[in-house]
Amino acid sequence: MKKVIGVLFFAVVAVALMSSFAGDKNGIEFSNISLEKAKKQASKSGKLIFIDAYTDWCGPCKRMAATTFKDPEVGEFFNENFINMKVEMEKDADGREIAQRYRVRAYPTLLIIDGDGNLKKSIIGFKSKNQLLAIAESVL
Repeated sequence: MKKVIGVLFFAVVAVALMSSFAGDKNGIEFSNISLEKAKKQASKSGKLIFIDAYTDWCGPCKRMAATTFKDPEVGEFFNENFINMKVEMEKDADGREIAQRYRVRAYPTLLIIDGDGNLKKSIIGFKSKNQLLAIAESVL
C-alpha cells in the first residue's frame, strides 16, 4: 500500500511539473540579454526587437505579463518574428539608456526597434492579445 501511494504521489508531482514547464513555453520567450546583444542578433537575423519596458510596481505591467504575454498565439507570433526583451526600467542595466533614448515616461511602454536601434513603434499602456498582435503585424 505504501508503494502504491508513493508511486501515485510521484506521478502527480511529475505531471504537475511537466505541465508547469510546458505552460511557460506557450507565451513570449523573453531573452535575458543586453540591448547591444539584442541589436547584434536582430541585425544578423533580420528580426526586429520587442522590448517590454516595465517596473515591478506597475499594475498594468503585471497584468500584461500574466495574460497577454502568456497567450500561445501571441507567443508564437512574437517568438517567430522578434528578439524579445523585458527590461525592468528601475533596476536593469539597460533601463536608464532605454528610457532616455526612447523617451519612456510611463509603464508599460512597449518598444519595437530595428537592429540599428531605430524606433519603429512605441506603445504605452496595457494591450490585449488582439491589440498587441495588430500593432506587431503593422510594423512587419
